[in-house]
Amino acid sequence: MGSEWEGTETEHTGVRIAHEEVSPVRQVLRRVWIAAIVLVVVIFVVYLDRDGYEDSKGGPLSLLDAAYYATVTLSTTGYGDITPVTPEARLINILLITPLRIMFLIVLIGTTLEALTARSREEFRIHRWRSRVRQHVIVCGYGTKGRSAIRSLIANGTPADKIVVVDPEPRAIDEANSVGLTGIVGDAGRTEVLRRASVERARAVIVAANRDDAAVMITLTVRQLNPSVPITTSVREEENANLLRQSGADTVITTSATSGRLLGLSTDSPRVVAVVEDLVTGGQGLDLHQRTVQASEVGLGPRALRDIVLSVTRGGRTLRFDDPLIGTLQPEDVLVVVKAHEPSRPNRPPTQPSPAQA
Repeated sequence: MGSEWEGTETEHTGVRIAHEEVSPVRQVLRRVWIAAIVLVVVIFVVYLDRDGYEDSKGGPLSLLDAAYYATVTLSTTGYGDITPVTPEARLINILLITPLRIMFLIVLIGTTLEALTARSREEFRIHRWRSRVRQHVIVCGYGTKGRSAIRSLIANGTPADKIVVVDPEPRAIDEANSVGLTGIVGDAGRTEVLRRASVERARAVIVAANRDDAAVMITLTVRQLNPSVPITTSVREEENANLLRQSGADTVITTSATSGRLLGLSTDSPRVVAVVEDLVTGGQGLDLHQRTVQASEVGLGPRALRDIVLSVTRGGRTLRFDDPLIGTLQPEDVLVVVKAHEPSRPNRPPTQPSPAQA
């Protein structure tokens, strides 16, 4: 995974937000159960060897006396009213009960405090991330398509701390965390999971699901929670593209049809395919850019610009570079241009996750 992300650090710097967070109370209760089992074992051992113990009041040890002795012994209270007197009982205390006492204290006190401290620290990081995150990009799915989309985002200047990955596989989220991305474990088609990702404040959403039906569900849910966010969705079958658009996707990319066209084109025009691959691969060779017209370019024709202009969008209508309706460029025009990649300092994941998942 590290080789895929040039210029990024592999230190685990991202925030990991679990779909179902484990309550600290549940963690404590789990350890209480372990401590209770240790207590029962000690009671059983003492009661079996009850003849080796002496009660200050005299008389044999009852089951209640064994429970009392086990309790005060494991808790290190040790009142001394019940004591082991035979060599066998004392040997059992040395070899068995003392190690169990240490285990009891570690499980019930030490481990519990450590769990609560670690949990509190992680909750603080998550709360800080939620309070600050704005204008981030949510990528639903961390498979081949999702990782490629993230590489392109980073190559085009999106910081790693502004990318949030949503995937149901914990292993995928661990991989995303390892390169400094914020990860959320869960199904992106569920409302509560997208709210964990702060979809209401997102700049864009990329749906890179492995199945078309999942892509439809995710797109519908995103559009319901944020009616204005731009949604880009990939779809395997071209016949499902219209369904994705009706569900609220602004851009639909048909992976199978696009791949098929490139495969067919490569037979007679392999160099054309190479150029297309170069254009859609950010961070090297030729790059595609979308930008507004600069003040110095207003009044010029598209061919007069230093950049190669492929299209001009004006008033919501996109015109090809050779369309006579373009005339000269206007202040509000949006251009899609081709330009040589300009190497820049690579974006590195922040040493601390950007505040703004649970």
